[in-house]
Amino acid sequence: MAQPPVLSWESLGLQQGGRWLFGGPGTDGLDLHIGPRDHMALIGRNGAGKTTLFRLIDDQLEADRGQRTVQKGTRIVVLEQEPDFSAYTTLMDFALHGNDAPPEHEVDAIAGQLGIDMATSVDGASGGEKRRAAIARALAQDPDLLLMDEPTNHLDLAAIEWLESWLDRYKGAFMVISHDRTFLKRLTNTTLWLDRGVIRRKDVGFGGYEAWEAQVMAEEERAAHKLDAKLKLEAHWLERGVTARRKRNQGRLEKLYQMRAARAAMIGPQGAAKLGLAVDEDNKSKSVIVADKVGKSYDGRPIIRDFSLRIQRGDRIGVVGSNGAGKTTLLKLLTGEIEPDEGTITIARTLTGVMIDQQRSLMQPDKTVREVLAEGGDWIDVRGVRKHVQGYLKEFLFEPEIVETKVGILSGGERSRLLLAREFARKSNLLVLDEPTNDLDLETLDLLQEVIADYEGTVLIVSHDRDFLDRTVTLTLGLDGSGTVDIVAGGYADWEAKRDRREVGKSKAPAALRVERSRDTEKAPTKFSFGEQRDFDLLPARIEELETAIARGEQILSDPQLYTADPQKFANISKGIENARTEKDAAEERWLELAERAEEAAR
Repeated sequence: MAQPPVLSWESLGLQQGGRWLFGGPGTDGLDLHIGPRDHMALIGRNGAGKTTLFRLIDDQLEADRGQRTVQKGTRIVVLEQEPDFSAYTTLMDFALHGNDAPPEHEVDAIAGQLGIDMATSVDGASGGEKRRAAIARALAQDPDLLLMDEPTNHLDLAAIEWLESWLDRYKGAFMVISHDRTFLKRLTNTTLWLDRGVIRRKDVGFGGYEAWEAQVMAEEERAAHKLDAKLKLEAHWLERGVTARRKRNQGRLEKLYQMRAARAAMIGPQGAAKLGLAVDEDNKSKSVIVADKVGKSYDGRPIIRDFSLRIQRGDRIGVVGSNGAGKTTLLKLLTGEIEPDEGTITIARTLTGVMIDQQRSLMQPDKTVREVLAEGGDWIDVRGVRKHVQGYLKEFLFEPEIVETKVGILSGGERSRLLLAREFARKSNLLVLDEPTNDLDLETLDLLQEVIADYEGTVLIVSHDRDFLDRTVTLTLGLDGSGTVDIVAGGYADWEAKRDRREVGKSKAPAALRVERSRDTEKAPTKFSFGEQRDFDLLPARIEELETAIARGEQILSDPQLYTADPQKFANISKGIENARTEKDAAEERWLELAERAEEAAR
């Protein structure tokens, strides 16, 4: 029997700026029902009203119409995208503020797991430390409904994985706004799509969203054609452009796999942690940055050790690792901002770089979009090609009318997109992106993926967005904090697989799963159905089989001659690995759910 919702909105309507954001005249308004175990992804373009909907759910904002109903005793907690720390001295002061402040010992317990000292002063805290403090405060309140707005912003990979593990065990409902596709795919079982003032619901996780979106768009387009509504179609150029962009990106992914195969051949099947420097003259002429036995230390601690790499024109390189592992140091070494203590860094004299930093510090709020892009004119030079400023804005998913808008009025995501538009127009052959996905919606991420794929120069990317790296980079430089830099042909998943294979005697499954697998299966509750008991008993062995198959496939792909000798075999094995990873993820989630029930019954 279905459980009643913990919160409902009936016929919700809201006006903003003289227009109806939700539920205007002639419509029934928005209907929203949140069940007690719903794990919901809230999807929509920047400006669609996602954060506003959070405020309405939390009763921070009064609607113009509709009825809000909350089940008695429901505790709603919001993890804001940019919490205000200005009134507090320390992170703990922030965590304990308000009428619903959590117990201090609960905050301390979660903060300890996140690796954050809550006695840190607000003024001295980094963005990552503030984000972890906000997470500790939110989770320590023991919410029944948790609303999270970009929770992975400013977090390193270790903290993201911890949060995923916590949410995977969470008993309540949550709704999340996030650009992190991997995070959404792993955790959600329901998708809400906010689009043009309408909310659509699909009881599938985010993994099924893009296929659903494409289906809805195709149905709308067919309906529009039947009505001969060409003007209506023109009004929705953005949606059609997004669908076409995703189709083009499939072709770009195939090209990316070919580039990775070529790079794997240069690294060699052993997957050594440095790239040989003795190469033919043709490859030498393509080199833009050459690192030879580079080392860098701070206060006696080695940050980078014995690092060698030849970066070529067209390489797309991702840099990953936990906070403090040395990502920024490595980036500064490769771009010549700092000198190594040992070894040499040689940078081509013709290299001209553009740095797009995560602070978006170059945007002046009092200037118009036209002034930012074209110095007040009508035309902009885009890497040597003259384009009309309004047409160029359209390429970056802006309505042309935004050209006279002040930068300060734009949302955070729109400012980020405008910065990308300006910086990508500059003539350069090296692009350095530091956490480029923060504040971007999913459609802008698709655009960014496309622009990077078409960029003719070399790209260096520091990012915690695993899916973005998997779709974008040809090489991944992985830092573990010891000074060693792994060089892996491929994206984040390829680096993660190599890292996990090194953990002798440990499963590649998440820590929570490794613990649960070791439990005596005889503790399983007798109330399991036949199928559930069978899954509980057999899934661990199946997961091990899939892990072995993935490792075997990756070993075959490490042969540098395979792609040239048999590209079809290379493609088939790559597809097999992808399918095995999908099945393994689903099997782990299923087993964890059953193990959780078994553990509860054994208490």
